[in-house]
Amino acid sequence: MDDIQNITQGMHELIFGEMAGSFPQEIIQEILIRLPVKSLIKCTCVCKTWKSMIINPSFIRTHVSPAVQFVNQNDIHLLLHRVSGLQMTTFFGQTVMYKVNDEVLSVHYDNQAFDHYSKIEFPIAAQGKKHNSYIRVVGICDGLFCLADDMFRYCYNFFIWNPAIRKLVTIPWPNVRFDTHAGYDASIGFGFDATTNNYKVVRVVTLLDQRGTPTLAEVYSLATGTWTSLGCVSPTCLTDGRASSVFFNGVLHWPVFCKTNGDLYYFILTFHLGKEVFRKMPMPKIIKWKFDLGMQLSVSDNRKSIALFTMDNRFEDSFLEIWVMKEYGIKESWTKWITLGPQGPERLLPRALCFRKSGEVLVLLTDKSRQELVSLDLESKQASSYSTRAMQSLTKRENRFVVPQRPLPDVPDAQ
Repeated sequence: MDDIQNITQGMHELIFGEMAGSFPQEIIQEILIRLPVKSLIKCTCVCKTWKSMIINPSFIRTHVSPAVQFVNQNDIHLLLHRVSGLQMTTFFGQTVMYKVNDEVLSVHYDNQAFDHYSKIEFPIAAQGKKHNSYIRVVGICDGLFCLADDMFRYCYNFFIWNPAIRKLVTIPWPNVRFDTHAGYDASIGFGFDATTNNYKVVRVVTLLDQRGTPTLAEVYSLATGTWTSLGCVSPTCLTDGRASSVFFNGVLHWPVFCKTNGDLYYFILTFHLGKEVFRKMPMPKIIKWKFDLGMQLSVSDNRKSIALFTMDNRFEDSFLEIWVMKEYGIKESWTKWITLGPQGPERLLPRALCFRKSGEVLVLLTDKSRQELVSLDLESKQASSYSTRAMQSLTKRENRFVVPQRPLPDVPDAQ
């Protein structure tokens, strides 16, 4: 009986192989290139020709290109990294968890209900090497994750991870470390260099214990597996290790600040991955330097520019501001869309996460005991709340955001 099944299966495979071979290669490629990653992985087992086609670097680049993604504009996913523990605090616009007892990474399909998602398990190798409470997701590009074990301590465990094929690359230690340069503050970015078909990790490091606090930069190339020093960063700036980067249109962006004539002011530091050149992009002039002001950059709602979230939570009138640069690179196009204070009777502090394809903004409301995820419509000020319990289920309810009817009081600068 087993022999008969084996013969039948072999005949089916032979017939399928002949059918596949009868189609022009161009048509097969056009079909395969529209399939999701998991389906492509299965297709590599069909025949040697398909496997050779799918693993070809040219096919991979075409598969992840914006032109192919445009075929199905609904195919947008958002990553949520949920960490729970016994102690939680919010400072510098960031929510920090201590004594972690649970960590969940989930990819959500960006539909209106926000109810389709899949959990992702962190690679065991990365978990086994970590020195901090949890691993930070630096950035995501073409389905590749850049991970860093650097939340609280000077650690140099960095990884590039492909969860689809469960492959993990451990990045060698960078050149700028505590044992080589003493105290520092570092920001990291991750993106793709289309000119060389290469993924790069960029590390911008301000040396705190050296005269003049210079800022250095170094680039890791996935193709060569090595770090390259770029020397001192120009324009002159100071990095904030708490601030995350955003990769857009081949360029990495970081919120940084600079000291001129005794005054501190913000701007956006950009780095073109192909040209490996730093540039300066202005922020809204009204945003003044504050020691506790948290900043986060995001791709804008129409995916054609960038957005800026500023968060200040030092006092009771904690607030969140959402800015959008309507024309990329044009400083006069910065527009403030909304200012939010603490929400509800519990006075939950709002923290913006990212824009959705609908133009709404995912906002995390937090206090010391709980968190609530909401999707905010910036036009109507209406919000959909998604109550989560270990990411097992999502329950939607409607509520309205509280928008301050008067200007928030000025907060004195820290001394």
